[in-house]
Amino acid sequence: MSSPEALVNYIENAHRAGMTAEQIADALIGAGWRMADIVGLFLLERPAAPAVSAPQNFAIQAEGIKKSFGKVEALKEVSINVPYGKIVGLLGPNGAGKTTLVRILTTLLKPDAGRARVASYDVERQEDEVRSVVGLTGQFTAIDEYLTGRENLELVGKLYHLPREVIQTRTEELLAKFDLSEAARRQARTYSGGMKRRLDVAMGLFNRPKVLFLDEPTTGLDPQSRNTTWRIIKELVSEGTTVLLTTQYMEEADQLADRIVVLDHGRVIAEGTPRELKAQIGGDVLEVHAKSAADAERIAGLLRGLSHEAPHLDRELGAVSLPTQKGAAAVTEAVRLLDREGVAIADIALRRPTLDEVFLTLTGPK
Repeated sequence: MSSPEALVNYIENAHRAGMTAEQIADALIGAGWRMADIVGLFLLERPAAPAVSAPQNFAIQAEGIKKSFGKVEALKEVSINVPYGKIVGLLGPNGAGKTTLVRILTTLLKPDAGRARVASYDVERQEDEVRSVVGLTGQFTAIDEYLTGRENLELVGKLYHLPREVIQTRTEELLAKFDLSEAARRQARTYSGGMKRRLDVAMGLFNRPKVLFLDEPTTGLDPQSRNTTWRIIKELVSEGTTVLLTTQYMEEADQLADRIVVLDHGRVIAEGTPRELKAQIGGDVLEVHAKSAADAERIAGLLRGLSHEAPHLDRELGAVSLPTQKGAAAVTEAVRLLDREGVAIADIALRRPTLDEVFLTLTGPK
């Protein structure tokens, strides 16, 4: 810490990790610092930080982000805003650009054009500041499987250059919060998939980040582990953390996200609350279950004329669904049509659209 900037960053990180002013002072003295040295650094002129125009109510602001890999345009002028203390879900099919955007926002990639700020820090000009206030959990766990759960967490604390007593306290807090205390002494390679994922998220939270990036955090988890992860994410937001969540599970976005941004082919094609996006489909959804799965495709063909959208066919369930503006009259019309054609059905119902149907409507074949 040979500059005022480095000294201030250390003090801010230590405070964010839960250290009191007295503990920070003791740690500096223990590291060989004298008060005269500290005052001397503060009397030096600190480098002026680049001007930041981002509104204070946005934890993340990205404007016109472009990124290409060779001839492949991964992002095409993507702009998003994420308010503080909210969960924003970033949805899109494989290759839509979700992970590329997350990597740019966490300083792991440079954009080709556009600008982005996280917690009011510019991701290109203030990389260190951004990294000090964010946490990241990627698609694949970043744990060391030959270390114990406790050792993995302690390693993160050491990378942040935190005092030993702070590392120990924070490690125990996170082990308890993520239900890993009993397994803390076991090597991580003996953990289940859900336990590894919880440990990975805990590591991303070690520095008490203002903004947490979760890139498909529940992929491959069983329902119980997924529900546990959802509960933890909700608790983090209630404590003031802002979350940008990428996911391909529509139920997950519906459960967690305050707002949703849909990416497709590197562009934002829709955004809004789950309710607002569902309203884009309009009306209700007519759902028909065939008595025989073999009849489902025929039913889809017969019902095609009842809606402006093509029916969605689930061959495995033998179910056909399609949006309709006709309300209850659509049920009557469908029953008469199928009866006239001699097609037996097991069930027919009218319901509100799901986020899955919104996603398929927005990103499916045009």
